[in-house]
Amino acid sequence: MQQIHQPQRRTLGAVAIATTVALATTFACGAAWAAYPEKPITIVVPTAAGGANDAMARTVGQAMGILLKQSFVVDNKAGGNGAIASEFVARAAPDGYTIMLGYIATHAMNPALQKLRYDPVKDFEPIGMVGRSATLMVANNNVPAANAKELVTYVKANPDKVNYASAGNGTAPHFAAEMFKLSTGTNMMHVPYKGSAPAVTDTMAGQTQVMFPSLFTAMPNVKNGKLKALGLAGDKRSPSMPDVPTLKEQGIANVDLSQWYALFAPAKTPKAVVEQLNKALNQVLADPAVVKRLEEHGAEVDVMGVEELRTYVQAEQVKWKQVVQAAKLKAD
Repeated sequence: MQQIHQPQRRTLGAVAIATTVALATTFACGAAWAAYPEKPITIVVPTAAGGANDAMARTVGQAMGILLKQSFVVDNKAGGNGAIASEFVARAAPDGYTIMLGYIATHAMNPALQKLRYDPVKDFEPIGMVGRSATLMVANNNVPAANAKELVTYVKANPDKVNYASAGNGTAPHFAAEMFKLSTGTNMMHVPYKGSAPAVTDTMAGQTQVMFPSLFTAMPNVKNGKLKALGLAGDKRSPSMPDVPTLKEQGIANVDLSQWYALFAPAKTPKAVVEQLNKALNQVLADPAVVKRLEEHGAEVDVMGVEELRTYVQAEQVKWKQVVQAAKLKAD
């Protein structure tokens, strides 16, 4: 009998020790994350400084920094149509100190267009949605067209004179322009850039003639007269620019594109950290001063929970893969 029960007592003792160690580890981890954040947090932005992503990251980061009593540092990693920044964050330590302002291009369109070295769903923990911005069709001031309908006529009469700029392959300006070409039967050459800021700059300078940036990116340059708005790629006019008609109003269908922006952390970031960042983000987005600042640039706040955003990104993957197949889009 003793030979039978003795090993059992040793096994129960081992289990008790293992359980004690596991509980101690859990409490230690909980205590460690309770002090988060203990150092500056980096927000990686997948585009060059000066664009909509950069401005949004700085606005939100500054406000979250005040709330969490820790500084947020913006790190612009342009290139690869957002892939460089996305890969960097996907492989960063999952400790909450490196996060990303992803958007419709990095987490939906570009992955739908081409094979990448990161998975927009599996490699990230969603933190929360930040906002949305309509897509605005703009043109250089020397282009002889006052609206999108007149531009279609001009492009058809001058097929080799109009190039369109984008923030890179697989970005919203790229998709919107290709959808526009498909809908109108026009032909414009694609000139991809490393982010919206240099693309907008060259469109203002006349190196390219047309672009489909977000309203958040375009509105300051339209208001100061450096670009002209031809039409809004959405289902309704924007309160920020009520005099600009939609493309649909001008007889151009199937070019409806709302650009979204959200915060993401590397996969396996502790749930407690993600929830803390989500709570801080949502508090910031409820601040009238932050809301006003984003709205002044043409963006609308859109709050989502962690799991809601995860489901949304998965649905966006399906949606834009269907668009790529239907429009036969390819990376240039």
